[in-house]
Amino acid sequence: MKTFASLRALSMLSVMTCALLLAACGQNKVAEKPPEPGDTAVARVNGQVIWASDVKREAVAQGLISEGEPLDISSEVFRQRLDEVIDQKLLAAEAAKRKLDKETVAQRRLDAARERILGDMLVEGVVEKAVTEDAIRKLYAEQQKLSKRSEEIRARQIIVGSQAEAESVKKLLATGASFDALAMERSTDQATRFNGGDLGYFTLDVMPEPYGAALKDAQKGQLVGPFAAEGGWVLVRVEDKRTEEPITLEAARPQIVRFLTYDQVRDILEKLRGSAKVEMLIGKPQDAPNTGGAQEPASAPPETAPAPTAKN
Repeated sequence: MKTFASLRALSMLSVMTCALLLAACGQNKVAEKPPEPGDTAVARVNGQVIWASDVKREAVAQGLISEGEPLDISSEVFRQRLDEVIDQKLLAAEAAKRKLDKETVAQRRLDAARERILGDMLVEGVVEKAVTEDAIRKLYAEQQKLSKRSEEIRARQIIVGSQAEAESVKKLLATGASFDALAMERSTDQATRFNGGDLGYFTLDVMPEPYGAALKDAQKGQLVGPFAAEGGWVLVRVEDKRTEEPITLEAARPQIVRFLTYDQVRDILEKLRGSAKVEMLIGKPQDAPNTGGAQEPASAPPETAPAPTAKN
């Protein structure tokens, strides 16, 4: 028969067990709380939850999507990145199990990764506050006031192999022959012959020098040439002339965001370097030419300048 003391001990043990279970449940709830509003748990590895935001962060790191861009959790891209995140967690857990994280080299690499992440977060926070829609629109308006719009020309061309052949084509055009038909029949330029020699709208500064010289004073409807250029002898008919349309805000947005970002990164680095004691323990490179210009901060995004193309 169980004594009163043993029953009391069992009761106390039951209370303690319940308390531990409740505490564990509370810890799991904390651990499984979404790190971001609206986040979704997409997998669990040895009890550790993987969130959709973890997978999206990996996709951003790989350049598959931009920061803030959505990623459908049902997509193949998401599934592939999820598998990679699972593999990363398994490898990291095994490394920790083998105590690789205690090694000196590992500690240094972990410290470097931590510093890089914290630096990125600082830059992101500063940029987020500075690169606002109002700042973008203000800089766009300022640039529009300062910009000078060039004249655009729309023209068609026929390129042939010799000056004599070009003069022959010119005579045919003078008698009323179709420019489009002659371009398709006689022009050697494969890029334009099948659309009637149409070059679209362009400014003279993006064209080869012979075109710029020949079309500098040309008027709408005028036939220019023949003149020599790379590829042969050219006849050009000016179809239209107009003032260049200003770049739209949306088209200019990437360059504006880049400029504002660079400006903020440069400003914060100048302030930090100005208040820090930095000692260089190595000499200046001997074989690197001194450009004399300011270098972009290491945190600035890479510049991508699109090549000029003719407008249609």
